[in-house]
Amino acid sequence: MSLRPWHADAWARLQARRERDALPHALLLAGPVGLGKRDFLAAFVKGLLCQHPVDGVACGTCRSCQLVDAGTHPDVIALSFGLRKDGVTRSEIVVDQIRELSQRLAMASQFGGWQVVSIDPADAMNAAAANALLKTLEEPTPGTLLILVADEPARLPATIRSRCQRIDFLVPARDESLAWLRATGVPDPVAALDAAGGNPGMASTWATDGALKQRGEVRNDLKSLAAGRGDAMEVIKRWQAADPQRYLWFAAQAVTDELRARAAGTAAPLESRLDDESLDAWYAKANRARDALRGPLRADLVLLELVAAWR
Repeated sequence: MSLRPWHADAWARLQARRERDALPHALLLAGPVGLGKRDFLAAFVKGLLCQHPVDGVACGTCRSCQLVDAGTHPDVIALSFGLRKDGVTRSEIVVDQIRELSQRLAMASQFGGWQVVSIDPADAMNAAAANALLKTLEEPTPGTLLILVADEPARLPATIRSRCQRIDFLVPARDESLAWLRATGVPDPVAALDAAGGNPGMASTWATDGALKQRGEVRNDLKSLAAGRGDAMEVIKRWQAADPQRYLWFAAQAVTDELRARAAGTAAPLESRLDDESLDAWYAKANRARDALRGPLRADLVLLELVAAWR
């Protein structure tokens, strides 16, 4: 597994601490989706448990590496969304999962080395689960490393964040992102990177899954609705049926371009009748709607309210 260029500094720092036998008992890998936090996690854990690593990179052939690849290593614990009693996947990590984790960590490592726990997404822990984890962080088991992965670390309680060594994954410079996209064969990397707001991982995915077409659809929809031509219900159904959060991302992005065009005195792409203050408020409303879609609210009602505000 090859690391991405923007991982180099974080990788070097962690490996230096590993060589000094100075790894913390808890790490927080934080940053937007698409920057490879989970690839970084997998490579680090595999190298940490490898019996013959080279500069922290796993050999890939030892018994430990084989078990990690098979997902059966006894000293690797991956905690994520569990199942409810009716078999439906939960939308949050609950306290019972953390309690079971604490009981398991009371047992010694079967390989005589590290026990590694990943909690992903850690920002999906509910309040009770976070409080239960806090006790584990305050009284760490020797030889145990907890690695929390969070796309939105601000959702984690400050008490959790303060007890982890944080590694931030930041959007790299545009030139570095474009070089990586071109090296990996991404078609039309400039358009993909613009659509993804500069995030190269998202750009890589969106370049091939129809996202660029969706971005154009959103802009056309908003322009038609602003002119009073579009069918609001048809727009809502189409956005909801595909990926409503992504459509809202593109909608907020389009409004940003509209405001920039007005400030520059150039042709506004959406031709919205809203004034600048109202456009700015709608941008904030679109981002709140994206957050709301993570909860129990009906997507069609969230989108209906947003589209009504646009018209």
